[in-house]
Amino acid sequence: MIKRKHLLVALPVVFIALAFFVFFRTKAEFESRVATKILDYSGGLDPNLKTAIYNGETIAVPGYVFEENLTAYRVLGVSNTEKWIDVDLSEQKLIAWEGENLFLESLISSGLPWTPTPKGEFSIWIKMRATKMEGGQGKYYYNLPNVPYVMFFENAKVARWRGYGLHGTYWHNDFGVPHSHGCVNLPTPIAEKLYYWTNPVLPEGKKTVYASADNLGTRIVIHD
Repeated sequence: MIKRKHLLVALPVVFIALAFFVFFRTKAEFESRVATKILDYSGGLDPNLKTAIYNGETIAVPGYVFEENLTAYRVLGVSNTEKWIDVDLSEQKLIAWEGENLFLESLISSGLPWTPTPKGEFSIWIKMRATKMEGGQGKYYYNLPNVPYVMFFENAKVARWRGYGLHGTYWHNDFGVPHSHGCVNLPTPIAEKLYYWTNPVLPEGKKTVYASADNLGTRIVIHD
């Protein structure tokens, strides 16, 4: 039989252990629902941050990330033709359409099986020239400064705080194969083209723009 004094000593230990269990389980569940933590909404590049961590490895941020005009394509005006983006997870491919006309097509890297890219119809809610991203756990932890040409998307079921988006990628070049924690990784020149082509329209001289009732975000359809 457990003595009363032993029980009184054991109970606080049990409660502390239970509290830690609940905290870390809740934290793990939260992390599993977030593609990336958005650490900076300014949209600006930080030339002092030139080192990244991806899946436990330290890598240098390449110089081209800080360059402008990787492509000659710029659209800052409003188009009357519907623009939309089709993301095919089975083919690991993105196709951007302007009405019935093909704008561009590219291989992508979507989410890994345990951190999948969500399926459905979404719209872009913010575009940023660059931002810092962090997420994952253990050997899959990543800390990526100066992620270029970012277009975050959302819908009624996938809230913006979950951090799903299209963006340029400098930490791997293995497109056509899933790699991400849920975002759609793109070759940086492709991401740059989409950044200037998609809505909301980016005001001249700005590096960040939020969608609004007068400046709606481009539709994105993601499917198998």
